[in-house]
Amino acid sequence: MPLPTLITERLTLRPFALNDVSAVQRLAGDHQVASTTLTIPHPYEDGAAEEWIGGHASQWVAHEFLALAATTAEDGLVGAISLDLSLPHRRAELGYWIGVPFWNRGYATEASRALVEYGFAELDLNRIEAQYLIRNPASGRVLEKLGMMYEGVRRQHIVKWGVPEDIGLCSLLVSDR
Repeated sequence: MPLPTLITERLTLRPFALNDVSAVQRLAGDHQVASTTLTIPHPYEDGAAEEWIGGHASQWVAHEFLALAATTAEDGLVGAISLDLSLPHRRAELGYWIGVPFWNRGYATEASRALVEYGFAELDLNRIEAQYLIRNPASGRVLEKLGMMYEGVRRQHIVKWGVPEDIGLCSLLVSDR
């Protein structure tokens, strides 16, 4: 099955292409974006975006991971949205980032809503969860707007740039909708 393309009111969520590399490196590599995500490095080294994008098709074929570029007609790439899949357990972890110039426009919520719906309707998921750094309350608000239930804090669950970080955990079940 090919990677999907999803259309929302303002966004096209499409497979990443190699011509997205420079925008990914610039937007995701911004210190403010990398600082508030679990896995984005800083600095974002040359070649990292090509490697990340290059793995998407095989990860999708293996039913492990779905990543889509969040784009607008006016601005092109504004961010990314993903599901880290565990299909035997009918669950996935939602992830996203939006470039700083596009913050506070509702793109994370809009993209997440579309991918959550796709996960439940097309991938037959039962549970979609998301984790966020407690010090990033904006991400927590996105999850709240999706109707996710706050499950609690994983105290010092990860180490980001040498500092233990508390992680908030939220989830949505197909029966919650």
